[in-house]
Amino acid sequence: MTVRRSDHAERRRAIVEAVRGAGRMSVLDLVGVIGVSAETIRRDLAVLDRTGLISRVHGGAVPFEGAGYETTLSYRSAHLVAEKRRIARAVVEELGVVQSLFLDDGYTPLLVAQALAEADWPVTVVTPSLPAAAALAANERHTVIVLGGLVREKILSTSGHWVREILADLVFEAAVLGSNGITVEHGLTTPDPAVSTVKAMVMARSRRRLFVGVHTKFGVNSFARFAGVADFDALITDRGLAPFAARRFESLGPRVLRV
Repeated sequence: MTVRRSDHAERRRAIVEAVRGAGRMSVLDLVGVIGVSAETIRRDLAVLDRTGLISRVHGGAVPFEGAGYETTLSYRSAHLVAEKRRIARAVVEELGVVQSLFLDDGYTPLLVAQALAEADWPVTVVTPSLPAAAALAANERHTVIVLGGLVREKILSTSGHWVREILADLVFEAAVLGSNGITVEHGLTTPDPAVSTVKAMVMARSRRRLFVGVHTKFGVNSFARFAGVADFDALITDRGLAPFAARRFESLGPRVLRV
């Protein structure tokens, strides 16, 4: 595909579509796809980043996860995997011998589920994530409750009013929650208001609340807010989060663990 050089709007639309299709693209990748210079691509990425259509990263761009777009589980399982595994191990250590747990959907929570599957104490886990439930069910000590509802194809988890109805009668010792973005100003956000509502319900029903996510989640706003930073006991991330940024989040109350 080659876009006419003079058509800025069409070229930038093509860039957004290409980045969303690939999940992540370098400047050089986009030069080959769009057919313009690297300098033009960089200028376009700067514009698209300011307007919230993509997020710039070193050497290229990734999709912005807003109201109209969310990355797939397969994409998440192919990026920053080592960091996510370290986070998952740290979460299990932080939880200790917990008895009842809400475990969110997403790839990092799935890694938490795989780590918990090796635990030698019984725990009751409630989750909307089908892969996480399957991983936990491998340990016969554990009790696994899958929240019923519509299946979100991209990340294989459930949502909808059935999920909210079940949650209304439950209380958790701890909750492990992810998000698509977390900022000091706007807290934690997701692309889908229905998912945001479920996460907010879990927050209200949990004694301890842990956020899990790689450093690229920090400083990003998505669409629907479900909690403030101060609502969490700990934020567990990787060392890609700069120390000065960690201190900003810690000033609001939670501990920040960079692993």
